[in-house]
Amino acid sequence: MDYRRFGRTNLSLSVLSLGTMRALASEQVFQDTLTAGLALGINHIETAQGYGTSERWLGSFLKTAVPDNLVITTKIPPQPDAAAMAQRLEESLERLGLDFIHCLAIHGLNTPEHLAWVNDPKGCMATVRRFQAEGRLGFVGFSTHGSREVIEGAIATDQFDFVNLHYYYFFQRHAPVLDLAIERDMGIFIISPGDKGGMLYTPPAKLEELCAPFTPLELTYRWLLADPRITTLSTGPAIPSELASLETLDDRTHPLTAAELAALERLSAEESLVLGSDRCAQCYDCLPCPEAINIPEVLRLRNLAVAYDMQSFGKYRYRMFENAGHWFPGRKANRCTDCGDCLPRCPEKLDIPALLRDTHDRLQGPARRRLWGD
Repeated sequence: MDYRRFGRTNLSLSVLSLGTMRALASEQVFQDTLTAGLALGINHIETAQGYGTSERWLGSFLKTAVPDNLVITTKIPPQPDAAAMAQRLEESLERLGLDFIHCLAIHGLNTPEHLAWVNDPKGCMATVRRFQAEGRLGFVGFSTHGSREVIEGAIATDQFDFVNLHYYYFFQRHAPVLDLAIERDMGIFIISPGDKGGMLYTPPAKLEELCAPFTPLELTYRWLLADPRITTLSTGPAIPSELASLETLDDRTHPLTAAELAALERLSAEESLVLGSDRCAQCYDCLPCPEAINIPEVLRLRNLAVAYDMQSFGKYRYRMFENAGHWFPGRKANRCTDCGDCLPRCPEKLDIPALLRDTHDRLQGPARRRLWGD
């Protein structure tokens, strides 16, 4: 297993981390998954208050023999005041059975309002600093599903030691964020590349063919691990067997090989060929939409569904619109009124209303509640 410095925390983290959101089938599955991960040399486990029983089960696991260098991160949503954050922190310490938590991430710093709470000198961050001064908390970062503008605003506060970021081959919108974080010597933790990065544990046959001889999961992990700015990736396995494919990845942090670059070029060429003039280039110039449709994200999901047959992933994400609040903002594409407001701003001259309707027809599915609701 390779290890990298986690920015100004100076913690040495394995390049693969264990996220625990999905390993909740039973406590035994949870413990078996963690045991398998530690056997690979992983030394970083991430949990959250919103991950069901995860904190409690992790607390039980930590009572068994674990490596001395194990680093624990938990996540708590941003709170509107100091007292609420104090209560949340006490709850996490109790569930984990710990006197000290290495890393806390403000979970879902997604909106300008959340950013205002963080900037309030008497708000939730005042409690975080008190717990640090008392020796009960190590470093603090944030996770985010928010816009690039909110993320950049959070980094600019210089209050955070690391960032948990959604950034993948199939979603490169946040590429500039990596440079901003590095300028402040922040650790960069890529979250959910296997799931939010494209449901790559169960890829469609077409995507498998384009990525061969690599699996889509292996190729996206390598694309990330080859970037020296990134400290670690969350593997997020649901069961121990999902870790098996990582045994060949744990020390592959060298630059991309010719074969890997060729596979990535096939992906790019196929997208251009299949989508043609309907390809959305993800410039975001179409926003804001008067009907609050997240046009770029809707069309990104269409790009993936059409180019790579990633229909299941597209449906999984699309049905979250209007059902997940600030975790996945925006209204569904059928809200389009053909006002034409976006059309003159699109440098690709896309027929955006027609593409929105097409996406809705392809991807509309039943609503599904998120695991956490804060």
